[in-house]
Amino acid sequence: METLSTRVTTAVVGFALLSLIVWLGAPAMVPALILLTGFGLYEYVRMLDGNDIDVRRISLGVFGVALIIASLPMWPQAPWPGGSWREAVLTVAVGYLLVMEVINPGERPLERVVYSVFGLLYVPWLLGYFLMLRYTPDADKGLLYFALPLLATFAADIGGFFSGYYFGKRKLAPEVSPGKTVEGAIGGLLLSFLVVLAMTQLAQIWTPFVALLYSVLVASASQLGDLSESLIKRALHTKDSGTSLPGHGGFLDRLDSLLFAVPATYLFLHISLTSP
Repeated sequence: METLSTRVTTAVVGFALLSLIVWLGAPAMVPALILLTGFGLYEYVRMLDGNDIDVRRISLGVFGVALIIASLPMWPQAPWPGGSWREAVLTVAVGYLLVMEVINPGERPLERVVYSVFGLLYVPWLLGYFLMLRYTPDADKGLLYFALPLLATFAADIGGFFSGYYFGKRKLAPEVSPGKTVEGAIGGLLLSFLVVLAMTQLAQIWTPFVALLYSVLVASASQLGDLSESLIKRALHTKDSGTSLPGHGGFLDRLDSLLFAVPATYLFLHISLTSP
């Protein structure tokens, strides 16, 4: 119960702080996301170090910050058709990492490039969607739409925990995360749907059917984010990504669900907003 109390306290404080930062918008979100990028990449590199895997740390930090800044929706449209500044930064990053290995190859150059690029994609690239969603389709509605994955993920975590605790029997992914159950996933989906349905009906933005579709998507993305981080930790023989958050491990342990739920929400909105 002490561990549960610590987890709940940390989650509530983190949720309140994140909500305040999102409400303040870009002036607060940019430095916060840069800070989270630093913490996330540090935890990622720390896990790699434990497995004798090398990456270009300074390059990760520089391009990580550049990806967050390039995610700002206030930038002028990229001068090439269908492109974005985020893609330009990522392309330059991949090219730079390859050139550096050609100039000064290490013992395992391809491994260093692959793990470096994956770190950029997993942490700053996904965190950049937080900024993009906050201003989709504009600053006012973006605040409402950002609240959806926050509350839906929070509800999925709570519903999944208690449903799994009381009813969990069938393992969801025993080789990756033995504690996850099918019953927990269903409970998380149901509570997530109820929260999304209540929010969307109060805001009068979606029909119940669209709310159900979104709930299935965001709950699945949340579960996938959680399982993906578990897969990374298992592959790198690590129990937690860090020890910064009491009861939750590291920042990546706490953000894993949102790292997938927020981009999924952004893509869902763009599909629904651009549909005829």
